[in-house]
Amino acid sequence: MTESSAQQMSAARVSIYPRSVKGRFRNVKWAILGFAYGVYFLLPWLRWERSVGPDQAVLFDIADRKFYMFGLVAHAQDLFWLTGFLLIAALLLFFVTGIAGRVFCGYFCFQTLWTDLYMLIERLVQGDRVARIRLDKAPWGAGKLLRKSLTHLLWLLAAFWTGLTFTLYWANAPQLLTQWFTGAAPFAAYATTLFLTATTYVMAGLAREQVCTYMCPYARFQSVMFDADTRIVAYDGKRGEGAMGRHKVTRDLKTQDQRARQNVGDCIDCGYCVQVCPTGIDIRDGLQVQCITCALCIDACDTIMDTLGWGPGLIRYTSEKQSRGETSRIWKPKTIAYGLFLVAAVMGLGWSISQQAPLEMSVVQVRQPLFVRLSDGRIQNSYELHLENKTDEPLQLAIMMRGLAGSELDLGKLASIELGAQRSVRVVARVRWEAEHRVKGSRSFQFDVVPQQRVDIGMVSAPATFYLPGGEH
Repeated sequence: MTESSAQQMSAARVSIYPRSVKGRFRNVKWAILGFAYGVYFLLPWLRWERSVGPDQAVLFDIADRKFYMFGLVAHAQDLFWLTGFLLIAALLLFFVTGIAGRVFCGYFCFQTLWTDLYMLIERLVQGDRVARIRLDKAPWGAGKLLRKSLTHLLWLLAAFWTGLTFTLYWANAPQLLTQWFTGAAPFAAYATTLFLTATTYVMAGLAREQVCTYMCPYARFQSVMFDADTRIVAYDGKRGEGAMGRHKVTRDLKTQDQRARQNVGDCIDCGYCVQVCPTGIDIRDGLQVQCITCALCIDACDTIMDTLGWGPGLIRYTSEKQSRGETSRIWKPKTIAYGLFLVAAVMGLGWSISQQAPLEMSVVQVRQPLFVRLSDGRIQNSYELHLENKTDEPLQLAIMMRGLAGSELDLGKLASIELGAQRSVRVVARVRWEAEHRVKGSRSFQFDVVPQQRVDIGMVSAPATFYLPGGEH
């Protein structure tokens, strides 16, 4: 490795001072930011009446292993729903990226949303781009110290409220908030809040574009989802450069006609598109891995073009084919395949949720020991039955077995089981089989659970195996 290349790889970070901009895409970003923040920060405080369970609309109850999401209650054994949700999110990302590039990064990514907030705080305290540059270059004094300190203090407050809000999703929000500030909250609440406070402050306030450029894996593998039809933010080099390249506005180059006669493009090299970019790239250099498709450079360029009366679109959403004057297709085999898989995943998850059983049972064989020979010659196997009542009413349950003629089911002193609403219970069941009925090997049978007073809930069955001497292998 040469000395120059080594220096380039270890070059110091260049500070980026994004400039504010107004325009339709900036307005869309503000709207999405407001909606996302409203959902995130207000959702733990939204109440939801339930006959059984907490009155918080969204609550992830780790202690009881239940996840409350409005009218849906997900239990521990429903964890595969999370797999389905993550699959849907991945397919949606692939589908959208294939059509519109990195719009997720530019509009919906947590890093983008929180960085926008932090930059807004910075502008409100320190001023816009020129003022911030001047402040950083100024010697330290009372004014600079006050502005810098206030900025970081507000950043820390935003980070703290972000971390605390996340923690409120895991317990009753009003109660946990009181406990947190009175020192009565669990250690996990303090650890989670402080960890997220630190990471939010570092990622959104200090690292910023470094996260998108160097830490985010999406920036690295996005290229495999891009093709010549993918919509990207691109600079129209033909219009902007002309034969003689870009040129600032001068007395002889004020109008498009004047510039056209001298083969000069419409780009006046004002640098506005670079100044508003949150990752500090020049979109005129072509598609780059740092571009998050936020389209703020479009707003900036359109503002300048509108001021000059030259018409928008010098920087715009387009595709590689469109930039060459060819017809671009959105619906093609790859896009259709992503869409079909996405629809199938959504339908599959929706069907699974709609078919959630009101009563579930699982059976686990007690394997230490696998069987016991009793003094009367019978063989005994033990099982652990896990019963889950997912309804909002208590259930009276009877446990039976079938498929093992001549056997005896021993549930101890339990003639029947009363299982509370949204509760679960573990029952030890012992099955004994008469010696004269034994055969070597193993036999299959079933446990049945029958609700006694709910005719709308049918019998629930679960398979089990009875092991005999010589059949344990």
